[in-house]
Amino acid sequence: MEKWNVFELEMKGKKDGNPFIDYEVNGIFQGEGEQKTVRGFYDGDGVYKIRFMPSFVGTYTYRVYGSFSEEIYEGTFEVTEATSHGKVCANGWDLVYEDGTPYESIGTTCYVWTTQKEEIRRQTIETLKNSAFNKIRFCIFPKHYDYNYRDPYAFPYEGTPVDNSEINKYTFEEYSTVLGSKHGKENQWDFSRFNPLYFQNLDQNIQELCDLGIEADIILFHPYDRWGFCHMPDWADELYLKYVTARYSAYHNVWWSLSNEYDLNPFRTIADWERYAKIIMENDPYGHMRSIHNCMAFYDYSKAWITHCSIQRQQGSQELECIPQWREVYRKPIVIDEMCYEGDIEQYWGDISPEQMLQRMWKTAVYGGYPGHGECYDNENIWWSHGGKLYGESYKRFGFLLDVMKKFNGSMVPIAPLYARSKNGNVKIWYGAEHRPHYRMIDFGEEKWTVYVLDTWEMTMEERGIFTGKCKIELPVKEGMAILAEKKK
Repeated sequence: MEKWNVFELEMKGKKDGNPFIDYEVNGIFQGEGEQKTVRGFYDGDGVYKIRFMPSFVGTYTYRVYGSFSEEIYEGTFEVTEATSHGKVCANGWDLVYEDGTPYESIGTTCYVWTTQKEEIRRQTIETLKNSAFNKIRFCIFPKHYDYNYRDPYAFPYEGTPVDNSEINKYTFEEYSTVLGSKHGKENQWDFSRFNPLYFQNLDQNIQELCDLGIEADIILFHPYDRWGFCHMPDWADELYLKYVTARYSAYHNVWWSLSNEYDLNPFRTIADWERYAKIIMENDPYGHMRSIHNCMAFYDYSKAWITHCSIQRQQGSQELECIPQWREVYRKPIVIDEMCYEGDIEQYWGDISPEQMLQRMWKTAVYGGYPGHGECYDNENIWWSHGGKLYGESYKRFGFLLDVMKKFNGSMVPIAPLYARSKNGNVKIWYGAEHRPHYRMIDFGEEKWTVYVLDTWEMTMEERGIFTGKCKIELPVKEGMAILAEKKK
C-alpha cells in the first residue's frame, strides 16, 4: 500500500452483550520510522476493524489484540511511496501538506450531504469532481434548520425517533423556544449502540473525497437538532468521539471541527469543548487539523489544541479586512469558513450575488486567509445543506483564483489594504474588489517586474510587459480587476 493511505484489518470477534462498549480492540503498528498504538472499533455483525495510516516507506509489523477476541493478530505489510501529499498541517500562517507542499484551501459547505439519498450523494461527488474545491465542511449528525426539515436516510444510533410531523413546522428558533428542556428527549435512542450502516456510508464518502484530493472538514457537533444528538449525556459524547476518531483518524484528508456555531449550543459549555478537544487529541494518533466554528462570539483561538482559526463573519465583506489583524493575534492559518453565501433565499446570510461571493473569496486570499464558499438557491436540494448540484456562477471562477494563489507558494502576506506579496517578495498582487479605477500608480523600484492585468470574473490574464520604477498601469473601469507582478530573475 501507499504511504498515508488507510491500512485496514477486518477481524471476527464476540457478538454477545453490547460489542460497542463491552470489548476493546487495540493495535501496535511499527515501521522503521514510527510506532503507534491505535484503537479499533466494532462494525456490526461480529466484525471488528482497525485502521492505520503509515507515514514512512518500508516494512511495517502489526499486533492487534484485545478483549474482542481470544486470538492475537500479527503480520507485516509493505508501504510504498505516496502519490498523495499526506495530511494537511499548520505551519505558522500557512497550510502545508505533510510532504511540505503548500496547500491553498478553496472550501465549500454542504452540511448534511452525506445523510441524503444515494442519488444526491452521487451528484455531490460528481459536482466536486468538476470543481476547484479542495475542502468541504459537513456534519456527522443530521441537521434540523430552515430548508433542512427532512429526516436523514438513516440515523447514527440504534433506536427510533418519534413522529416528527408536528416538529417539522417549527423553525430552529421556534423549536428551541417551544420545546425548551424537552429538546430531543422524546426520541428513543440507545446512545451506547451505533448504527454501522450509517457510518459505513460515511466511510465511503470520506474515501471518495480523499480520492479527489479534497479535505473532509468533519463537524462533530452542532446545535440544529430535533432528534436529541445535540443533548446527549457526557458518557455518550465521549463514546461518540472515541468511536469516530477510531474510525476516521487513519484517513489523511480528515479535519476535526468540534462544532458549527458553538456559541448557539445551549447545552454545552467552554469546559465541555475543552474536554472534547482533549479526548480527540488523546485518540487521534496522527494530529489532524482541529478547530471550532463560531456564530457571533469568537472562541479563544490562541488555545494550544487549535491548529487554525475557523471563522464565520456575519457582515462578510467588511469584516474580512480584519484578517491581517487576526493573523498577528493568533499566529495561525485564518480559514474563513463562512462569510455569507451566494443565493436567493430570504435570509441575508444566503442571498449575496455571485459577484459579491467571488469578491469575498479574493479578498480573503489577498488579506492572507483561506476562503470558504457556500450556495443557497431555493431549490429542492440546496447545496449549502444537501449538496447535489451547483446553480450559481461564482464557483465556476474559483479555479482561476486557485491558480493565482499557487503562485504565492503559501498564504499571501498582506502589506496594505488589498495589496499582498509572497513570503519571498517575488510575487505581488493589487486587488480592486468593488473599486473601479481606470489606472493605478505603482512604484516597482529599481527591479524589473513582469506585470499582468487580471479580470477575476472573466478569468483572463493579460500580460502588459516589463516595468521598473514608478509606473502607471491602465485598467478598465470595472469591478474585480487585479494587477499581478512577478519579479524578473
